[in-house]
Amino acid sequence: MGLLENFKMAKESIVSNKLRSFLTMLGIIIGISSVIAILSLGAGGKASITGELEKIGSSSAQIKVDTQEASKGDYFTLKDVDYLKEKGENIKYASASASRQSTIRYKDKGKRAYMTGSNEDMKYVQNSEILYGRFFNEKEVEDGKNVIVIDDITASYLFGYKDAVDETITLGKDANIKKFKIVGVTKSASYMGGSFNDQMPAMVNVPITALRNMYDDLSIDNIYIVSNSKETTDDAINESLNILSAKHNNRGEDLYSGEKLLKQVDQVNKIIDIFTSFIGAVAAISLVVGGIGVMNIMLVSVTERTREIGIRKAIGATTNAILIQFLTESVIISLIGGLIGMILGIMGAYAIGSYADVTPVLSLRDIILVILFSSSVGIFFGIYPARKAAKLDPIDALRYE
Repeated sequence: MGLLENFKMAKESIVSNKLRSFLTMLGIIIGISSVIAILSLGAGGKASITGELEKIGSSSAQIKVDTQEASKGDYFTLKDVDYLKEKGENIKYASASASRQSTIRYKDKGKRAYMTGSNEDMKYVQNSEILYGRFFNEKEVEDGKNVIVIDDITASYLFGYKDAVDETITLGKDANIKKFKIVGVTKSASYMGGSFNDQMPAMVNVPITALRNMYDDLSIDNIYIVSNSKETTDDAINESLNILSAKHNNRGEDLYSGEKLLKQVDQVNKIIDIFTSFIGAVAAISLVVGGIGVMNIMLVSVTERTREIGIRKAIGATTNAILIQFLTESVIISLIGGLIGMILGIMGAYAIGSYADVTPVLSLRDIILVILFSSSVGIFFGIYPARKAAKLDPIDALRYE
């Protein structure tokens, strides 16, 4: 019997038992749709995060203190930043950086905030788009002015509109609460988007001197630099390490280290890949369950069609022909379930993506893998029922009622 004939018989069997065939496919549909949705959203989220991080630029780098080994005198100072810009031939911009978690409030609205204290050069490091107003200037840093730059998502959440320049908010917790005037609103580096943003902490920038006025124990453990060009970033890092080590008299102690900010993109990508693979593997378990469902239903089908198998064998059908017939049926059911699952998975991914402001990414490779995997499930879990059908004794099969 040819492949086309096997296909026709499998099709007739599936069509004549629509409900049973659908229930057989259901596990495959759920498994494939889950895997597709997770993979495409993971790839989309990865592309979004990578795109935002790469905006920082290939000429930016971070110089940091080993906080486990450093003593008080090893931490950076604002004078160190000025010294770097003065002595560093490959350093175009430099900004001190220290962070604190707090709460940002306007009237009865508030949310968690991640405050970055820096100087005026931080705008070149972050490379953020200023939508309204401006970044704080050198004079405001020198004077420790309570001015703040917030992102547009935080502005919309607190005020209901993005142009919040000249509005006043409060920062801090408990007794340590200060008023800050908004001087600028930046475009948010949104990684998730949608309503998820309301749950994310506000990312705000304040003069590092103002942050120090709030926290007496504030230590500067990072300096961000921007080199003259991406080709000189490594030179700028080495230059910074040498200058700072010499200034703090800790040569050879390896208290300071530096890395390109784009290197962090690779680290983030690895984390996303691991997370997506783990969640995808959990979702793939449902494919195993679906495959077991295919096997069980095919075993029922073999039992129901025992007499049919006996008749076919009696008129000359070989064991191999029976095996291929039932195996073809199992593969077709799995393939149809896989294709339906892929369509539903894509639809689900775009539905979730529109809610989370993430564009799903599905590659041709993923589509081919879905087709191959669905076929493999059909073959693997269909082989036992098919062998059982093929090995039936024709005489016993004809006696079956």
